[in-house]
Amino acid sequence: MTVKRMLAADGSAANLLIRLLVGGVFFLEGIKKFLFPEQWGVGRFTHIGVPAPSTLAPFVGAVEIVCGFLILVGLLARLASIPLIIDICVAIATTKIPILLKNGFWPMEAEARTDYSMLMGLVFLLIVGAGPLSADRRLPHSRH
Repeated sequence: MTVKRMLAADGSAANLLIRLLVGGVFFLEGIKKFLFPEQWGVGRFTHIGVPAPSTLAPFVGAVEIVCGFLILVGLLARLASIPLIIDICVAIATTKIPILLKNGFWPMEAEARTDYSMLMGLVFLLIVGAGPLSADRRLPHSRH
């Protein structure tokens, strides 16, 4: 994908709704990792067996804050969606797959709805871009 294509703000004004949903969730989740480290940050990472939790939890929190904010304002939204796609895939692998293996599909499905929704929203933004109501649209190379 070219830089010009990566900065293109395609789609409709309705893309703003997806950006507010996805960006808002990741932005707030990142903040929670710092405000409530035992429940959402280092403590949670330790509990689920993530290696180097005291390093990875703050790193993941920072990525979620920065990329979530970029998606909220629609600045480099396609690029910002990539680390968050990795983030949510790791979350699914470390928290939802163990539920599937232990308890079956339906308990996992009940826990994975938000993760799945975030993943689909991120893929949408990666494909379509931030839309016309975005900072990306104001960049000189984003207009067709």
